[in-house]
Amino acid sequence: MPVLRRGPASPKASATQVVISDTSPYQSRRLSVETDGTTTVAYLRDSRDTIVGAVWLANHEAAPQSVDLERLEAGLPPTMPAAGTKHPAGRPAFDAAALEVVWFQEGDGAAVLEAGDPLCVIPVWSDMTRGIPGYSRDAIAQSPFAIPLDEEIEEFGPRIREARAYWGWRADEGSWAGFQQSALGHLLGRLGPGGHYWHDVGRQSRGGAAPVPIVGVTERPQQTDRPYSVLSTIGMSCQRMPTIELYEDDVSPLSRIELAVATTLPSQRAGSVFPWLAQYPWRSVTWFAPGDVVKWYHEARTFPLNGSGAEDSPFEGVLLLDDPTRLPGPYAPDLSGFTVGDDPVKWLWLVPITDEERRYAKAQGSNALIRRLAQQGRSWLVQ
Repeated sequence: MPVLRRGPASPKASATQVVISDTSPYQSRRLSVETDGTTTVAYLRDSRDTIVGAVWLANHEAAPQSVDLERLEAGLPPTMPAAGTKHPAGRPAFDAAALEVVWFQEGDGAAVLEAGDPLCVIPVWSDMTRGIPGYSRDAIAQSPFAIPLDEEIEEFGPRIREARAYWGWRADEGSWAGFQQSALGHLLGRLGPGGHYWHDVGRQSRGGAAPVPIVGVTERPQQTDRPYSVLSTIGMSCQRMPTIELYEDDVSPLSRIELAVATTLPSQRAGSVFPWLAQYPWRSVTWFAPGDVVKWYHEARTFPLNGSGAEDSPFEGVLLLDDPTRLPGPYAPDLSGFTVGDDPVKWLWLVPITDEERRYAKAQGSNALIRRLAQQGRSWLVQ
């Protein structure tokens, strides 16, 4: 099956010019609109500059009657055959000033608008390795180069408008403060007064702008009826996690999370686990689900939920548990009831695990690991 382009381009492709280029707010994807004067294509690349999605946008000369294999073999972007385009005689080149990139809230896909109207969409399921292109306004028949956008505009139109509204809200100086106040107020009602607060953990900057996502960590110290502290992220739920729609029809129940750990360890030490995880979904273009296991990125002796010495360092990762009562331990607080954008926010509790336990969960499933930990009397409380 012909594809838009794979691997390195040939020397003939060096004449290609970039019309516009934009990087996602999470720095994990880059969208570019490129032309060689004959045709224009949009590409979605990952942080390693590998093309992960693409879509044909327009021919600028008369369309061929069939696929131009010579262009493809030369590493040049494709021309759409006449039967697949609204403009078989070709259309004028795009004016960069009229084009706008709109990133979806998840950061895993984007749309390009021309004079405010949708020109193309490259969603997360556009996959060059499987020959699945994006959606193009000027395409009128499905092909390896494009899917007609007109057929899906009822789905994508509202999503593009919501994405523009979301980023407009994020650009407002008071948006983060308003979200932060709501989240902290929710935890006040569930866990009592706060202690220390860490700002912008795992922060990433974008051209001097505010980091996205912004994530803080709040401490809820021990109380008479709660002999442990709770540390929780604040800010992960401000945006939906990427790629969920690849696996779930209804993303709302799973799309927004915060992470928490219940512990008797010093809060500053235990809280240092969060910068590793706070931006992981958006940096790696993935999502955290209940039961996921995540390996620590460094040596086990540096893992914050371990003991202080190398000889007391059995843990090398975490299990993400949505229901801590599945493991032994003290009374577990209920943190449900917080919503963002009509999506419920789910708190996932961190339970430290060994590398052998992580591999066991990968092989047998997280439910099997949770049953094993429960039989061993392993608590959800970190101490």
